[in-house]
Amino acid sequence: MDDRTNLLRIPARATRALIADCFVAAGLRQTDAARCAELMTEADLTGADGHGIFRLPQYVRRLNAGGFNKQPNITVTKTAPATALVDGDNGMGHLVMSRATNEAIAIARETGVSWVGVRRSNHAGPAGLYAEMPAAHGMIGFYAAVANANHMATWGGADLLLGTNPLAIGVPSGDAPLVFDMATSIVAYGTVKKYALRGLTMPEGWFVKPETGEAITDPAKSHEGILLPMGEYKGSGLALMIGLLAGVLNGAAFGRDVVDFNADDASETNTGHFMIAVDIARFVPLATFTAEVDRHVRDLRASKRLPGVETIRLPGDRRAECRAERLRDGVPIAAQLLAQLDKLAAELKVKPLRGR
Repeated sequence: MDDRTNLLRIPARATRALIADCFVAAGLRQTDAARCAELMTEADLTGADGHGIFRLPQYVRRLNAGGFNKQPNITVTKTAPATALVDGDNGMGHLVMSRATNEAIAIARETGVSWVGVRRSNHAGPAGLYAEMPAAHGMIGFYAAVANANHMATWGGADLLLGTNPLAIGVPSGDAPLVFDMATSIVAYGTVKKYALRGLTMPEGWFVKPETGEAITDPAKSHEGILLPMGEYKGSGLALMIGLLAGVLNGAAFGRDVVDFNADDASETNTGHFMIAVDIARFVPLATFTAEVDRHVRDLRASKRLPGVETIRLPGDRRAECRAERLRDGVPIAAQLLAQLDKLAAELKVKPLRGR
């Protein structure tokens, strides 16, 4: 245990195995449990700590309460040569978005570009997971979703009608893909939940009281406030547009229809997403494109830096560095989370994390 950070390093194979065993014990098919565990572990490896094993207790609660369909029949309806609509049958979002992304890649291989909309899905983890998948097939991936709770208001408003609606773009290069992953809020709500779990104080500028505009820095009181958008009105406008494209366009929830899955374990959320895949070879040979990406990346990294800046960092750098470090040293687990995971393992009668 690191006394300074209160974190224990656990091998990724152990976290993956615990997640899979817990999901099987909660009623998922073994193949589905393994896929969810793989993607949640990848989230932890790439630094998206609020979307990996951290979410396991909440996911199991929803499975037990009927909020997720344990054995969904995910269906795909082709609506045109380059478009499709996926109905997730209220299954785990990781399963639904895996199916949708594979469909988008397959369609783009035939038509050059695809747009796949998703409805009746659920929380699927970090956006970057899915945007990166087409890049492995020589494609550009563009993913966005309606978040599973409304924590933001429209710019200037005080009613919680917008989610943190994330978007991500994945672009292949000659090395690791460039992956840009962002929430449209100033910070992802999963980060707020991590602060609450560990008893940390939030910086000013994340949440404000709707009545007075005063800052809220206690994460335990975040539900009393409004999470601010990134870039002020720009983030608010982007969240709105993503909500219309991922929600309304797919017959999924948006605005007042969104169910807060942090407070409600039993209701279907009807979460909406969309994935766009673009086959690079339809525009320029893939090797030419990746060589040009690499050339521009070199220029950017070698550019003059502002005072105090040691290194130019680009989208995907932290993911790659974090993944290499955590594969080597293990996934950091906070003591508070470890206690929750031990309790969950005992309830489901599976081997605890430190016994793996």
